[in-house]
Amino acid sequence: MATPSCFRPGVRVEPKFDGDYTFNTGHVKSFTILDYTIFLLSLLIPILIGFHQAWQGNTELVYYMLARRSMSYIPVGLSLLASFLSAITIIGVPAEIYEHDTLYVWVGLSFCIVSAASAHIYMPVFYKLKINSVYEYLELRFSRKVRAVGSCLFVIQMVVYMAIVLYAPSITFNAVTGLNLWAAIVSVGLVCTLYVTVGGVRTVIWTDSFQIFVMFGSALAMLFAAMATVGTTTMWESAQRTERVLFLDFGLNPTLRHSVWNLFFGGGFSYLALYVNQTQVYRCQTCRTLREVKIALWMSFPGHFLYLTLCLIIGLCMGAFYENCDPLQAKLVANANELTPLFAQDILSIVPGLPGIYLAGVFSATLSTMSSGLNSISIVILEDYIRVYVKSKLQQDKQRLILQIISVIFGFVCLEITFLVSKFGGILEVKILNALDTQDIH
Repeated sequence: MATPSCFRPGVRVEPKFDGDYTFNTGHVKSFTILDYTIFLLSLLIPILIGFHQAWQGNTELVYYMLARRSMSYIPVGLSLLASFLSAITIIGVPAEIYEHDTLYVWVGLSFCIVSAASAHIYMPVFYKLKINSVYEYLELRFSRKVRAVGSCLFVIQMVVYMAIVLYAPSITFNAVTGLNLWAAIVSVGLVCTLYVTVGGVRTVIWTDSFQIFVMFGSALAMLFAAMATVGTTTMWESAQRTERVLFLDFGLNPTLRHSVWNLFFGGGFSYLALYVNQTQVYRCQTCRTLREVKIALWMSFPGHFLYLTLCLIIGLCMGAFYENCDPLQAKLVANANELTPLFAQDILSIVPGLPGIYLAGVFSATLSTMSSGLNSISIVILEDYIRVYVKSKLQQDKQRLILQIISVIFGFVCLEITFLVSKFGGILEVKILNALDTQDIH
């Protein structure tokens, strides 16, 4: 491949950084055997956690479904945080900062509203009712039909979203690094289905707790490598020069792309709706006391804000690194969603194994999202349909088996939908990749 043409509008310029970087060589680095080994290890550990929970010898239904309501606020809080930091967030936020500015930080601040409202208004109601499906509240408040409709819509939305979360990062890494698309999709999908089916909600919570450390570790590795390559002074001067530093915009013009109002309040209310759905409420029900539920929910605010801050700084480093050679204009990538993986390959490849840690971090986020989704779907179907409409009383071991069968079925349904999505291509594929823009629905 020829060396790319690096230019500002109308003026060809030389890249600012010398080295074995894409804008100097014209080709993107691929993952090594060590990188793939680290990635496979990140898939193996959740499986071991799942089988460890199964080998505990606790076959009773309340253990599989609710962990006997004995979980500490620490793993539950980490699990809630992990499920909100999807692969779409990890890839999309730095690209948002690169393409626009730092105003997006207000989304992280909006989690203060979300944490307060969910911990002190909504969750106390659900916790005191001791309901396993949040949609049971709809029957108590309205009718059984409303409950059934709400559950059905949740299942459809979650299955589609899991397919997007699985497909979007896979196709992005495939485009940038040549990562085998279907090997990544199938392996991640099967691993997630396996450990959720075997271990139940306790496995979901503990694997999320492991995965959040992998996600933060990969972000910190990328941040340190970026700062070492670019430098603090260069990053800040470039950010000011390119007008990426913007923290206050209280404009009321509805045509503005972003303002403090729509990011803080709009983002807050959007995330609040996600905080009171089945995936979050159900895990909170595993806590020992309501006080621990509130602590777990409040943990997500500093965690989410810290992670967005890391992504913000990485985005500013990207801006400085590619200031003289925009990968989009140089045709190094096809769209903005591929910027972050490209940057990761450029700056992390100097240390063997670091790209593998970043890859593990991205797909750990995918696993955390899928695992909470699969587990929640199985509970919703059991609670809102089987227990409601099947009149015969089912034994506990049969109910557990039903939960496991549902998890397996919907794990394969998710893979099938992902396969169907890939066949549409064109406009639909572009729309799915646009989910990587920071309008993250998770």
